[in-house]
Parts: sequence; C-alpha cells; structure tokens
Amino acid sequence: MRIGFALPQFHHQAFEVARVAEFAREVERAGAASLWVGDRNLAAVRPSVGYGGQGTTIPPELNPAADPFVLLGVAAAATERVLLGSHVLIAPLYPPVQLARALTTIDLISGGRLLPGFGIGWSPEEYEAAGRDFGRRGALLDELLDALDAVWTEDPAEYSGTLLSVPRHHAPLKPARLPRPPVYLGALSERALRRVARRADGWLPLCVVPEYMDTDGLTAQRAQLDTWARAAGREPGDIDTVLRVNVSTGTGARAVADAIRSVHDRTGIEHYMVDTMYEVDTVEESLAYARELLTLLPAE
Repeated sequence: MRIGFALPQFHHQAFEVARVAEFAREVERAGAASLWVGDRNLAAVRPSVGYGGQGTTIPPELNPAADPFVLLGVAAAATERVLLGSHVLIAPLYPPVQLARALTTIDLISGGRLLPGFGIGWSPEEYEAAGRDFGRRGALLDELLDALDAVWTEDPAEYSGTLLSVPRHHAPLKPARLPRPPVYLGALSERALRRVARRADGWLPLCVVPEYMDTDGLTAQRAQLDTWARAAGREPGDIDTVLRVNVSTGTGARAVADAIRSVHDRTGIEHYMVDTMYEVDTVEESLAYARELLTLLPAE
C-alpha cells in the first residue's frame, strides 16, 4: 500500500503554513508516498448548499483555508520523492490558462511528481465569487479539461468552446511529465463516474473513518467505472484510484490503520490519502499522527 497525507492547509493548521516545508520533508522522510491539498475558495456565512451538497452548513474547520497552489509549490521544493496531488481542486473556478500555468510550474519544480485532481464542488457561493455558472459546472469541467489538453500539448495553443475560450498564444513551457500530468477526477454520481471512465487517468473517491466506510459501494462503483471504460475503448487498469480517508474527531491512528487494511483487503485499492484536519489541531500533532500511522502501515 501507498500512504499519503494532507498538507497543513485548513482549520488551525492554516495559521501554521510557515511549517509546510518542514511537514513535507519530515513526512517524506517517515516514508509517505504522497502529499495532498484540497480546495476551498471561501466558506459562505449563510451557505445555500451545505458541505458536500447536503444541508445548509459548512464545518468551521473549512473557514480558514491556505492557497493550494502555493502549498504544492512549497512541498515540491522541499521534497524529492513523494507525489504531489490535489484531492480536489474545484477546477471550473479557475481560468484555464492560469490553471495550466500554475500546475505546469509545480510539475516542473517537482520534476514531474504532480497528480492534479479535479472536481466540480458543491458551493454556489464559490461559483458566484468566481463569476461562474454553478448550474453548468459539469459542462465547464469538460471544456476546461479540453482547454488544458490544448495548452499542455500544443504550441501555439488555443481552445474554443461554448463556455470557455483561449486565444491562440505561444505556449512553449510544458509540464515535466509529457504529454501532460495524469488527470484525476473526483466522482460519485453516474455522470461524474462516466466522465472518469471516458477521459481520466485516475478516480478520487472518499471515505470517513469510522462512520462512512462503504466498501461495498466502492467496489460496485469501481466495477461500473470499469464497464464504462471498456465501452469507451479504454483499459480499466489504466485508471488509477486514490482513496481520500477523512479522519473524524477522536479517531486514533490504529483505528485508521485497521480501516485502511480492511478497505485494501476488500477493494484492492493501493493508494490512500489521509486527512487529519478534524482530529488534530497543530502541525506538530499532524506530524506525530502521520509518523504513527506509517509505523502501523509502512508505505512503499
């Protein structure tokens, strides 16, 4: 198994971002396989849609949020081996040229270790703040992926879609990993899973320890994804999976290790990203948690 960890980004740890480089180095030294960021452009005071698209509240842990691109760049410069991923960036909020430029820069700094993961989010207010149409977020993501492909693989590059366009421009700076970094997509609904099957290099599902460990659901979703991939003329084995493991308050490392082993045994998923935002408050505690988990689940 490969075990990765969220970088200090949210809640109390957002106020300790000066320790991100230290955290990244120490977790890599302890044997982690990957480091990750999430994305929260804002947490509305009176959200019309709540966390994960449910209810009308957002956990206060998401109120302070450090910039994901800056954190990945810092981690890229501070490490030599770990993969650097996003689980997930709310990609339709960003102009395609600026998103491509930021990710290309991170990939070059890291020597080709970037795993960009995208999703469409659930907050109408975030789309309002970015001047984007929340109701067309799926279509925006599809066009954004096309625009990224153009910017990353062509020079000069251009893209013309219904919702997005990129004028013809010089684009000589390319990612370290050619023809482009592997693109991962978060997906739960049928439409989103079909998008993964059709065009993604990886799938980013989610579980919560201990209260949401639906291994039967994960297995069923992966089987359906594989069926749709074959129908699209793709080899299912070419689509990777990284499971996000959110750790609930009061859940120790041993319980998380047991949960990951159970998921691995039942689903075959090899790569896990652990986020302790809800369990620990400080970077020091997060480091200690990561070291303990890696002794219980030695990473490859």
